Amino acid sequence: MRRPRDAAMRRLSDSPEGLVPISTEYFAFIPPGGGRERALQPSVPRSCPAAPSRNTNSERRATPTPACRPTSGSDADDAPGNRETAVSVSAGPAGRPPAPERSFQIDLGELAEEFADCNEHSDCSTGECRVKVLPTLYRIIRLIADSEDLANALPIILEVMEQRMRMRRGMISLLDRASGTIFIHASFGLTEGQKARGLYAPGEGIIGRVVASGKAIVSPSLRDNPLFLNRTGSHRDDDGADCTFVCVPILTGGKVLGTISGERSYASNRLLKQDFELLATIASMIAPAVELYLLENIERKNLENENRRLHAALKEKFKPTNIIGTSKPMQDVYELIGKVAPTRTTALLLGESGVGKELVANAIHYNSTLADGPFIKFNCAALPETIVESELFGHEKGSFTGATGLRKGRFELADGGTIFVDEVGELPLSVQAKLLRVLQEKTFERVGGSRPVKVDLRIIAATNRDLVRMVEDGQFREDLYYRLNVFPITIPPLRERGSDIIALADNFVARFARDAGKEVTRISTPALNMLMSYHWPGNVRELENVIERSVILCDDGVIHGYNMPPSLQMRTAEEVDPTADGGLQSRVIAVEYEMIVDALKLHMGNTTEAARELKITRRTLGLRMVKYGLNYKTFRGGT
Repeated sequence: MRRPRDAAMRRLSDSPEGLVPISTEYFAFIPPGGGRERALQPSVPRSCPAAPSRNTNSERRATPTPACRPTSGSDADDAPGNRETAVSVSAGPAGRPPAPERSFQIDLGELAEEFADCNEHSDCSTGECRVKVLPTLYRIIRLIADSEDLANALPIILEVMEQRMRMRRGMISLLDRASGTIFIHASFGLTEGQKARGLYAPGEGIIGRVVASGKAIVSPSLRDNPLFLNRTGSHRDDDGADCTFVCVPILTGGKVLGTISGERSYASNRLLKQDFELLATIASMIAPAVELYLLENIERKNLENENRRLHAALKEKFKPTNIIGTSKPMQDVYELIGKVAPTRTTALLLGESGVGKELVANAIHYNSTLADGPFIKFNCAALPETIVESELFGHEKGSFTGATGLRKGRFELADGGTIFVDEVGELPLSVQAKLLRVLQEKTFERVGGSRPVKVDLRIIAATNRDLVRMVEDGQFREDLYYRLNVFPITIPPLRERGSDIIALADNFVARFARDAGKEVTRISTPALNMLMSYHWPGNVRELENVIERSVILCDDGVIHGYNMPPSLQMRTAEEVDPTADGGLQSRVIAVEYEMIVDALKLHMGNTTEAARELKITRRTLGLRMVKYGLNYKTFRGGT
């Protein structure tokens, strides 16, 4: 007597078009007791309504719900048609209980009994009995549930495909999302060289198409499929002419992780359908293990590579040769950086505010043996005196009001690297004593704690204060000063760096123009004169702010003198006309002077063309040039 399941299994073979699309969900279920019952738990195909289970005796736990109603048609086997059939497959999370009205539970013995009644469903008469695969599937489920180790499950899966399913070749391909590459992780029937050549991009070839779409592909005639690339080179002209290729996605949470694919020749659509469903089930079972493998291996390696790349970029960025400035004072600084960086000696950076002490500290760290360790920065003036000690050394739980848990301080976070203590002159005397102990013994206690914490790090301190005078006034510990002053480096102020001002200004113009989306080609000569003649009390930081403002104000791709702050324009006006009073007259003089200089520079000292450019007579231009002490010969070279 034919069962409803038999009719459901016949639907594919009875279709006049050969294979038909189906949509099925699969997920693995392991009972709490680890027994054999309810070992596999597939859901009902979405295309057919669920039917009530039929219980014949008390020993049967559940009976499969028919996938579809019986359909009419011939009982003869249909050979696979020469066309490609796409099957949508999705996987639910492992262990998720199914909806009662859509799912059923079976044990392995019951499923074997179900198939045993009809050889045509599993081709047992030809030796290809898929029932024999069920214990192996249970073994795979146990391995995944116990350890989620993909390496243990893969040999069994490949053995099932090769020995039980009699496939000629089989591949498990994984997707490296960082590089966008699909690679063959495990296979049989391929040499190592062929396996290494099996690289695809999403959407490329059959495997790439499955990864891109998340839908399985069954290709009855592989060689006639236009998506077939033979990237591995494993197919010869006389090999696999009638080969069928099955490729199913490995899915979790709607995300494609890879594919399982295999190839062989089929004479029965029923067997092909069973093999497809078996591969889809295996793909669903191993999806959590594949996701864990990619996270622990591929993605971790990508993160490590990215971390190394960023470290290399930081080293390159903060090389002394990449610090802008070629003046003699800066060359001396570069030489000192090169000598102290390879050591672990404490360095003390001295200089006015805004000269670039933090940039020098970066250069020392990223060119040292501790470059792979953390680089922790702490500004002593940025926090109230009451919490500086806690920030530097950490605190124990309950050490003060609000200390709800243990907290590591900056010194502990910098273990194995470098800590940069900026504005060290602002440290209170009580914290200076504790810092002295860290410098001497590399040991400290957290606030509220008694257990010593040992650290291995380098200390770089910086200040714009006169520490010698502070020691004389009793504001800074003398013993701490001598501990810090092992290798002092004094960074010169900008006003002593000469031509570095122009190089720095050009660099800032390029950066801020890029950020603002503007095309700024140059700084005009009068504007450069303003920059060179200014005394820069705020040093490099002030120059950076001036250039940012000027880039915002310029409209014609050139930074003019009138784009500069009034403080710079006033100085230029006084130099051109000492009688200027600093008001409107000074601004007019500065603008007029700059326009004349720009016109002469543009026309290389040709006063006739310069006067035409300024829309004044040549005589008027001559009088203005005399007033401002300009000589046309100065601009003959275009400078």
